Amino acid sequence: MAAAPVWSVDPRTGKPREQVAVEATAEEVDCAVRAAHAARPALADRAVRAAMLRTAAGLLDEAGRYVVEAADAETALGPTRLTGELARTTAQLRAFADAVDEGAFLDIRIDHEDATRTPPWPDLRRYKIPLGVVAVYAASNFPLAFSVPGGDTASALAAGCPVVVKAHPDHPATSELCASVLRRAAAQVGLPEDVVVLVHGFDAGIELVRHPLVAAAGFTGSVRGGRALFDAAAARPAPIPFHGELGSLNPVVITEAAAEERAEQIGAGLAGSMTLGEGQFCTKPGFVLAPAGAAGDRLLKSLAAAVSDTEPGVMLDHRMRDAFVAGVRERAALPDTEAPVTPGAGGEHTVSAGFLTVPAQALATAGPHDLLLEECFGPVTVVARYEDPTQIAAVLSRLPGNLTATLHLAEEELTDDTDSGAGTGARLLAELTRVAGRVLVNGWPTGVAVAPAQHHGGPYPASTSTSTSVGTTAIERWLRPITYQSTPDPLLPPELRDANPEGLPRRVNDRLG
Repeated sequence: MAAAPVWSVDPRTGKPREQVAVEATAEEVDCAVRAAHAARPALADRAVRAAMLRTAAGLLDEAGRYVVEAADAETALGPTRLTGELARTTAQLRAFADAVDEGAFLDIRIDHEDATRTPPWPDLRRYKIPLGVVAVYAASNFPLAFSVPGGDTASALAAGCPVVVKAHPDHPATSELCASVLRRAAAQVGLPEDVVVLVHGFDAGIELVRHPLVAAAGFTGSVRGGRALFDAAAARPAPIPFHGELGSLNPVVITEAAAEERAEQIGAGLAGSMTLGEGQFCTKPGFVLAPAGAAGDRLLKSLAAAVSDTEPGVMLDHRMRDAFVAGVRERAALPDTEAPVTPGAGGEHTVSAGFLTVPAQALATAGPHDLLLEECFGPVTVVARYEDPTQIAAVLSRLPGNLTATLHLAEEELTDDTDSGAGTGARLLAELTRVAGRVLVNGWPTGVAVAPAQHHGGPYPASTSTSTSVGTTAIERWLRPITYQSTPDPLLPPELRDANPEGLPRRVNDRLG
């Protein structure tokens, strides 16, 4: 049987642009993984892999015009958005290069022999080593920052792990172009090109997570697809870590005092956040708890005006468009659910933004309205109107895990001074901490800074592990600790020897040295 072709498709028309590749067979996946596995020793040199990351960033910058052009043709995300995403991607590569140079990610700990302790301590030296080949499953909505040259790939290479990327079918040409840049960067610094290998196809993705030489996997996508791969990773004879970002509602709580203080500002901000990128951000605020009454009415009026001014847009592919149209239709048909601005089909190839409202009481207990507590990918949000603060707590207690949670407070609520009656902020912040990996106050969640303190993950189904996929601590996903006991200095890895010529940060006898 001939291998299935992989087509690049224009989401603006739904028509194929060009055949880019063919789907990988099981044998080709095996060859790809074995080639990556054979390249592992070459990544042992930290200086070389830092150089590769910086070289890759430079080559992507040089090819920026062509990368943005290819990505726009396949995603319709637009040159402005994609130029920014490319800058984020190259900055991320350079940040990981800096982390590799610094060496703190090795988490070096040395405890010298101490016979005076009870029981006595032997000489113990601990650091972290790469797991092995990492399977990366590219995301649909970020063809650069969460795909072939994105955070999973960058952090895995920084850890010393070769990568086999399963390209997303929505942007195969962009994936091929970016993979070629990364492989060229490897060659330029003297590494085997196969430290990065690209495969296409649904079946290839299944074969990849099951391959015995794959040591870990990173995924960004749907709950259904991610859970299937997560289960496959766990069902292997030797289970492997699966770091998946699956889905998120990203709730927003707006206090009555905040709505009274700045209803129009909050409504406009919500509209901008939930429609950004046609609502295809994983951090889109998809569920809002807003007060009933006059202040809440003003907020919804502002939201409706801003959303109504949004032009119909193109989603990443027609399958997602159809799922969005069907999803909002099903939600709008629920009892007591209204659509002040009706979301749905904007044309043959586009969608229009909108939002739904429902009494919060309808969501306080299990029932048909539970559908409103599930993510609907696209430019729509659900606003649940609460009558009193107890309804906020009741609804929050029923939410699944999320990447983010946002709290909008009035100026008077930004303190925990109970004497002034402003303890609301601290209480709600504690409730939101339970359901999310990142909690915001008086902001919007659709920006995810690539910073050392960033956490992009959350309780299931937001992610399948406690790790982050954004920020330099994402490197920790692809490492495991190992301790050497009573090992002569010449036999130790260079990072654990007494001399420490590189000046690596480490704790010696529980003190930073």
